[in-house]
Amino acid sequence: QSLNRGGGLKTSNEQLLSQNYPETDQDENKDDNSHRKKSDEVVAGLRVQNSKTVHLCSTCGKKFNSMGNLKQHMQIHTGEKPHSCSAYGKKFTLKTHLNEHMRIHTDDKPHSCSTCGKTFGSKSHLNRHMQIHTGEKPFFCSICGKRFSSATNLRTHIRIHTGEKPYSCSTCGVAGALRTRIRIHTSEKPYSCSTCGKGFNHKASFKIHMELHTDEKPHCCSVCGKKFTSSVQLKRHIGKHATC
Repeated sequence: QSLNRGGGLKTSNEQLLSQNYPETDQDENKDDNSHRKKSDEVVAGLRVQNSKTVHLCSTCGKKFNSMGNLKQHMQIHTGEKPHSCSAYGKKFTLKTHLNEHMRIHTDDKPHSCSTCGKTFGSKSHLNRHMQIHTGEKPFFCSICGKRFSSATNLRTHIRIHTGEKPYSCSTCGVAGALRTRIRIHTSEKPYSCSTCGKGFNHKASFKIHMELHTDEKPHCCSVCGKKFTSSVQLKRHIGKHATC
């Protein structure tokens, strides 16, 4: 360890400076201003380097620029969901996901589809919806090659290959790959129609039902232009064109 001019131990930054710019009486007398300028540049470089500290997730290897973002990300792996819906108790990992969900109750849907006019509470939901019109399926199974429009659908599909059953009945312990299957088993129906009171155990079924009240038909046949309330109805209709 070396000493600085004041007689104390040099810090790591001072040691780095001395390695790059060794002190001599001649240099000090000749180029004091130049030396100080270069020193300032090195210190500035150290600050930039320190500000780019990378926080690495030990589970999946994803990198983050702050410890706060890493801690938030870790909740995905731990299953922690600290943010709860005040209406019917549904829990979320991220505050932003809760805020998006709450728009279901407030009917706040600022994002609109330029193709069919359907509105959504979040940009991510709009992007997912747009794949209906584009037919885009960017997510594919590395085992069988089947493609999906969302990462969620791909993760669900992967369980067919792995046999994973992450959801279980709290009463009897029966396990399932889909949360919906467990809800059918327990008769739980967390999605309720505010118009007629009908309950649903699956979000997709709930959405299709709500379109019946609004007369909304976002699914359009590319062959004849006829519109339908649900994608199921559209697929059934498309089959008629195929047999003609």
